[in-house]
Amino acid sequence: MLTAVTVLATLAFIGWFIYRAVRRRPLNAHTVAYALSCMAGIYTFTFFLSMDFLQLIKVVVSILLGAALIVVAAYLQRRRQPDKPE
Repeated sequence: MLTAVTVLATLAFIGWFIYRAVRRRPLNAHTVAYALSCMAGIYTFTFFLSMDFLQLIKVVVSILLGAALIVVAAYLQRRRQPDKPE
């Protein structure tokens, strides 16, 4: 069901893009980026909902663990920087 909604949203975005081009209206970069990010979010949401529950938990835990390790590494790297010479 969500896959069909995602495909329809993608087709609507392409149609809107063509409509704006035919009318020769300017496209703002942030509007296009926002629409693309919304579609990517819907695709991601659909993909995660199609997984088994245990596999979904493993993916979420892996993402959170990766984010935590990035924060720790950035903290340690910032702490160990030598003083800048003047």
